[in-house]
Amino acid sequence: MTLITNIQEQGLEGLDHNVITAPIEQLVNWARARSSWPATFGLACCAIEMMATGGSHYDLARLGMEVFRASPRQADVMIVAGRVSQKMAPVLRQIYDQMMEPKWVISMGVCASSGGMFNNYAIVQGVDQIVPVDVYAPGCPPGPETLLHAINTLHTKIESGELLQRREESGAGANLTVEQLDGQGVPQLVKIGKRA
Repeated sequence: MTLITNIQEQGLEGLDHNVITAPIEQLVNWARARSSWPATFGLACCAIEMMATGGSHYDLARLGMEVFRASPRQADVMIVAGRVSQKMAPVLRQIYDQMMEPKWVISMGVCASSGGMFNNYAIVQGVDQIVPVDVYAPGCPPGPETLLHAINTLHTKIESGELLQRREESGAGANLTVEQLDGQGVPQLVKIGKRA
């Protein structure tokens, strides 16, 4: 009865938002979040973890990401997995430029995010110097759980429309860092005692 009363008093504004009455922008963002196709950019050991995430145990198909695209024109999420050399940087930028708008970037691992242990002239010290990064997945290498957490965070922000607003305002990525969920932490020193 309250639904009919709301409709009589307020018209369509009295209805809760659903598939029929939702604003078109919300529907488009919902569809974008559930049909994002990744353009892989696996460069080092993080790429093995990215491949494991696409396997049957973690099942990226439930997120609408089972099709890793070889053509950047068919992709809208770039997962940069591993260290980026200075020679590879222009190629990375070219692939990013060929992707259709709107597009998003996940930086996977400390080497892609900050150069990692490779603090030298040959490795780019952070992929954010080349492309705008939306989500950082920490770890060396981050496990599939951490990458899934980064993907879910990205999907949440795509659906809310927040990423496009940030991109319009600043021209940069969202720079979100997710929590590492795969059990890797700071290595602990183990004391080795004498045997009795």
